[in-house]
Amino acid sequence: MSVDGWNTLLVLGGIRSGKSEFAESLVADAPMVRYVATAPEGDPADTEWATRLAAHRARRPGTWTTEETAADPGRLAEVIAAAGPNETLLVDDLGGWVTVLLDPARQPADDPATIAELAAAVRASSARLVLVSPEVGLSLVPTTPLGRAFTDALGAANRAIADACDAVVLVVAGQPAWLKPAAPRQPAVPSQAGPGQAGAPVATAAEWAEPPPAVAAGLTIEPGMELPMPDDYVGPQAVDRLATLDIPGAGLGVLERVVGFAAATQGTATPAPWTSVRVLLLHGDHAGGASAGATPDESARRARQARAGQGALARLAAECGASLQVVEAPASAAIEDEPALTAEQVESALRYGWRLAEQAADAGVQLLVLAACGAGAEAAAAAVLVATTGAEAPMVLGRVLTEQGQIDDAAWMVRCATVRDALHRTRRGPRDAKDVLAELGGGDIAVATGVLLGATARRIPVLLDGPVGVAAGLVSRDLAGQARHWCLLPDHGGQPAVRHAADVLGLAPLVDLRLGLGEGATSLATLPLLRSMLSLAATLPVHPSLRDTEYDEDEFAEPEPAGPGPSRPTPTEPEFAEPEPAGPGPSRPTTVEPDEAVTVPESPGRRAD
Repeated sequence: MSVDGWNTLLVLGGIRSGKSEFAESLVADAPMVRYVATAPEGDPADTEWATRLAAHRARRPGTWTTEETAADPGRLAEVIAAAGPNETLLVDDLGGWVTVLLDPARQPADDPATIAELAAAVRASSARLVLVSPEVGLSLVPTTPLGRAFTDALGAANRAIADACDAVVLVVAGQPAWLKPAAPRQPAVPSQAGPGQAGAPVATAAEWAEPPPAVAAGLTIEPGMELPMPDDYVGPQAVDRLATLDIPGAGLGVLERVVGFAAATQGTATPAPWTSVRVLLLHGDHAGGASAGATPDESARRARQARAGQGALARLAAECGASLQVVEAPASAAIEDEPALTAEQVESALRYGWRLAEQAADAGVQLLVLAACGAGAEAAAAAVLVATTGAEAPMVLGRVLTEQGQIDDAAWMVRCATVRDALHRTRRGPRDAKDVLAELGGGDIAVATGVLLGATARRIPVLLDGPVGVAAGLVSRDLAGQARHWCLLPDHGGQPAVRHAADVLGLAPLVDLRLGLGEGATSLATLPLLRSMLSLAATLPVHPSLRDTEYDEDEFAEPEPAGPGPSRPTPTEPEFAEPEPAGPGPSRPTTVEPDEAVTVPESPGRRAD
């Protein structure tokens, strides 16, 4: 499921309704788009049709690729079925596809079976897929047999594809009307709660049904951006306030930094625990030696697992009540031979990451967690660290482990050589932030950089705990120095790249768990602890020695009943009664109840009258 709450979308509309332009706008920020053209070329003498086709081609960005399927209607289902989870496909349109399908030269044919095959491919697609189709159900019944056959076949195709897609939108006069909003998926994650307790919230891939707003027009991501800083006054003020609370012992220890960080990012000396948390799992593989030792297709399996609400990351997110989104980043080329991305792909990936942060802010998210699962991401992050900090590759590259947990030194050496060769290839090139992303970083680090910049712009703190996150932190620092102040590092996990980058960024880890559950898992594992500290800091009273009076009589008083009922009896003795004297001395006066006979004991030397 994509960030918009849908993975497959059908865009319907009449002639000149603006359906194609709307569909193109939905994928404009995608790093890579494959445009699947279904219409035949037509009669060369038909200049009006040729003009329409030329207008469609002129609107496509130069970074898009085009694939023609007009020669074989069955080819469209094959293209969709073969598309990977990191691809974005725009099919325009199904009307042209049905035209080819009904071509008399191809008859007789089993057209309903071909439509069913296409619907099955759409339903099973793991790619981000947008299909455009004319809406013919509102027009008059054609007067010709061929016209009726076309409307019948296209109507059947639209119904089958609409049923297979996550969402359907109808464009009328350029205005989209969502007919089938994408509902949040609820994967079946077994509850980890004990007997008699409610189950943990399920991590989902989307939180909202309506399409999110587009990224701000005219956004330019360039070095020297002026973004907001956390409040550097209330942060220390919140830490100083902890010394006044009724806390036994030495207090919160190193976790005082969590309170200061939350106070500065929330702008209040009494910060509240983060209740709305979103995990962004970036999936983008790196080709070449960067992924040496990685199990083929393992990263794609992890991404599918997370989409289904399974695996360690999804279960931890469910325990924390956090939503989980799998974000497909562009695949990166072998950095030892060529740039990982083109300059256009870097710009698109940065804007896409910024858009992810904006959508999180619009949805009320208070905290982001960056996670990653791409093959070769560790080596790409190491290359970024070497280029930006001057570190040596062997110093920041962690050991490579096999599926059986054994150390693979041969794969580690290949990765070291890959980083060395990539740095040698780019030794005379510029080291600007975007150049580093294009030459070395790749798609996942570029998207993560955009997320950090967008989160900074919208004042959302971000938890980092892995190589992709800290590499993005180093790059974002060169674009906007304020970004690193919105990042918190719960743990370096024993990873040399994270430890080194944290030193450069000034991020001190809070704990030392050394979990090996993947990037993002440590942040989720520590999140309940961080929330508990914020809750204590916000709710504990001031220590009695620092109050104006020695005791606050209301502090330990039983609360009055909230609803109607018998009134609470008034005590006849003070709440804090003076104890009886232990030794000889004057007796304590006895409380006399009305109409009660009291016998006064006789004291020595006194006779009772």
